[in-house]
Amino acid sequence: MNEDLRIPLREIVFRYVRSSGPGGQNVNKVASKAMLRWSTTASPSLPDDVRRRFAARFASRLTNAGDLVLSCDAHRDRERNRDECLERLRAMVASVATAPKPRKKTRPSRSAKERRLLAKRVQSDRKLGRKLGRSWDRDL
Repeated sequence: MNEDLRIPLREIVFRYVRSSGPGGQNVNKVASKAMLRWSTTASPSLPDDVRRRFAARFASRLTNAGDLVLSCDAHRDRERNRDECLERLRAMVASVATAPKPRKKTRPSRSAKERRLLAKRVQSDRKLGRKLGRSWDRDL
């Protein structure tokens, strides 16, 4: 994945099944769809903080046992589909590999508040003018 984080292929299980969709007679005899299964909870190569972030971000994609199941049938041969599954897994792990920066609380400045209120007043006057059928400006 990156310099610090590597997932060995022995932790990943691939299964190949028949792909859906068009393909004529060939679709009934070739198992080209790749299904990747990786146990996030049992993986020793995943640090605990990364595991927690992965489970929180991709909770809807995990099974009850904590396994990630990805499938790809975009290509016609199984090697390309397998590589596509691995690339998706790399992208998913890379997206949670670094901890997010903590949010620093900020407050809007006085002038920013005044600008926002002025814009609201101008918009309100514009809509009121449309409603009354005339264009008039409030003294600001």
